[in-house]
Order: sequence, then structure tokens, then C-alpha cells
Amino acid sequence: MDVVVAGSHGLIGTALVADLLARGDSVRRLVRRGAKPSADDAGGAGGGVRQVPWDPRTGELDPAALEGADAVVNLAGAGIGDHRWTPAYKQTLLGSRTTTTSLLARTIARLDTPPVLVNASAIGAYGNRGDEVLTEASERGDDFLAGLVKAWEGATAPAAEAGARVVWLRNGLVLAPSGGALGKLLPLIRLGVGGPLGNGNQWWSWISLPDEVAAIRHVIGADVRGPVNSVAPEPATNRALTRALAQALHRPAAVSVPRFALQIALGQFAGDLVASQRVVPGVLSRTGFTWTHVTPQDAARWVVEAGGVSAPR
Repeated sequence: MDVVVAGSHGLIGTALVADLLARGDSVRRLVRRGAKPSADDAGGAGGGVRQVPWDPRTGELDPAALEGADAVVNLAGAGIGDHRWTPAYKQTLLGSRTTTTSLLARTIARLDTPPVLVNASAIGAYGNRGDEVLTEASERGDDFLAGLVKAWEGATAPAAEAGARVVWLRNGLVLAPSGGALGKLLPLIRLGVGGPLGNGNQWWSWISLPDEVAAIRHVIGADVRGPVNSVAPEPATNRALTRALAQALHRPAAVSVPRFALQIALGQFAGDLVASQRVVPGVLSRTGFTWTHVTPQDAARWVVEAGGVSAPR
């Protein structure tokens, strides 16, 4: 398989490229001009990595760079939790997604044989919905993140209109030993001072990093299009997920972080952390996807083992 990856140096992109190379697939990394080759650019068993220059700001992407690819996986976008949501950073979040996605979609539309476009998205599409069970058919929310996702997914339209199969991979909370949403929470849990955020009753729909990578491979090959919820089959409350991580680390998780403290520290982003989204993976289940980590306890044990943590007892 020959896969083009945008955003290949992020948490998911790094794991995806490593997985593809280990399977003998070929990878084309889309990189900004002047980027230096990565250590893994020599390739893997039977496959290899080729760097392809592009510049979403100026609309620079040679269609030949995508010619012959089986899939384009777009993971590019500024980090949701990297900064406070000032008006300027909201524009960064929006532009970093719509500009890159639009350029890829327009370029794919110019190809005689367009590859499948797997475009990263988020369960933020559904907004804060309490205990409501959310499927791919559920209505969109009306908050900032829901609007961001709507514009992000909408930017894929040129590819779909040209006949390409387009998948919106609506990612939940991706659990990994470092980076991502757990990057700031895990160190606190290891110190024994981590606990539920807000009242802890909000639903956090999650997926482990290995299952996220496997889900990307799955939708490349499966006959699916449109929204696909990339989450585990068992959503958990924030309290239950935090407890599972703490138990895997043999640490307490009794100290709650009140909502007002989150708002002081994080601003509007705090609202996303205490939002409740009980999302289920209807499309993945229906098309025969198999998870490695089904329960929060499964994922928590993997996070600790993969991180090489020697937990105190």
C-alpha cells in the first residue's frame, strides 16, 4: 500500500508511519519546504518514506505528488489544547485545518484516479450532549468546536464532488503514554495528585493509540465514507477513566480539579474538558473492526506498559 500522510510528525502521524513501514508499505510524508529528513526516512521492511514538499499557505502541492497513492491521510492541524483559546488562536485552529484540507481535496480532485481521503476530525462535532448516546447519524452541536469540525469536514468537498471516497475520522480522546490529551494529566496521576476534572461525570469517549492507527488502516480498505466515530466500544466517564489510569499506576485519584480552577488555568478550553460526549463507534462495529483495547482498564494497562513506567506500590 502507498499512503500519503499530512501531519506525519504528530502523535497519531508518527505512530501511523511507523506501523505502515513495519508492514512493508510505502509512505509519502508531506513536509513544508526546508524540512530536514527524519531518522525513519530510510524506510522499513519492504517499504520506504519519501518526503514531498508542500505549502498550504501558498497553495503549493504538485498533483504528481499524490498520483498513484492508495490513500491520503490528513492529520494536520494546530493542537486544540496547546494554547488558550484567544480569538487569534481560534483562527489558528480553524485555518490550520481548513487550509490544509482544502488544498488536499482540490489536488485530489485533479487526479484521474483519486485516492481515498481519510481526513482527521473530532467527536467535538456533536457538542456537549450529556448522557445522550451519539452515533454518526446524530445531529451536530452548536459550540465553537462543533463549528470548527463542520468547517474542517466541509473543506473536503472538492474531493468528494470529484468522485473520491472521503472519510471523516471523528477521533475521540486518544490514549497514549505521552503527548496528546493525556500529556498533562498522566504526570499528575503519577504524582498521586491527579483526579477527575470538574464533577467527573462527563462522558469521555476514548480510543487507544494502537486502535486509532488500526482504525485508519481499516477505513482505508473498508467501503465506508462520511463520518466514522473513531472511539472504543465502551465510553467511560472522566472519573472512571481517571480511576483506571490511577489504578494501573498504583496511585490514588481522589483529588478533583474544580471547574473554576480549570477555567482559570485554561480559559474556554476548560469547557471542552468538562463537556460530555457519549459517542459509540457505529460504523467501525458494523464493518467488522476489532479493537485491541476495549475497556478503560485495558487501555490504562497498555499506557503504563508502553510508557515503561515503574509504578510505585
